[in-house]
Amino acid sequence: MPENNHWTPLFPLNTVLFPGGVLPLKVFETRYLDMLRECMRTGQPFGVVLIKSGQEVGKAAEPESVGCLTRITEWDMQDLGVMMLRTEGSQRFRIVQQRVLPDQRLEAQITLIEADQVTRPDEMHLQCASTLKLVIDDIDKKGRATHGANFASPFALPLQFDNAGWVANRWCEILPIPLKARQKLLELTDGRERLGIVHQYLLQHNII
Repeated sequence: MPENNHWTPLFPLNTVLFPGGVLPLKVFETRYLDMLRECMRTGQPFGVVLIKSGQEVGKAAEPESVGCLTRITEWDMQDLGVMMLRTEGSQRFRIVQQRVLPDQRLEAQITLIEADQVTRPDEMHLQCASTLKLVIDDIDKKGRATHGANFASPFALPLQFDNAGWVANRWCEILPIPLKARQKLLELTDGRERLGIVHQYLLQHNII
């Protein structure tokens, strides 16, 4: 796992990835194709970070200071120069130092952020988890009806409804909230605090 003296490749995107989340990627820029080939060759993860300023293509963007390490679970290159990936978020990190390579790729020295602690479910947790299960079941049912055997669930197994941080993370991914709000939720180090904010949102919008 990356430590302070190791340079981790970064992929700045207009998205926020949470631990346990699934992120499909379509990659065609030469610099990122090279990065991904190297990651697959060495087994090294890369970091997904929300763009603070700049764009996904061209000159290196300025990233937010907290991101999520990512591992490649599936990949395909049916068209020359276009790589299709399915990746999953693993552990959050904080950027300590960053550098821009000649091809405008970003690398960073990082410190890892501890995973959310698993706590005994309470009423708030159970409400959020039971409603989330209904949402996931509905998405899977509609996906299978539309795509049949080709349907790929946007949720990685195993489903962890007994984990407050996992439940909060899945809600943070699917709720229609601004990217900056998602980023602030990602940065919270207490999974139950993140779930509490989600619970308030669900109550205010009559979702639970």
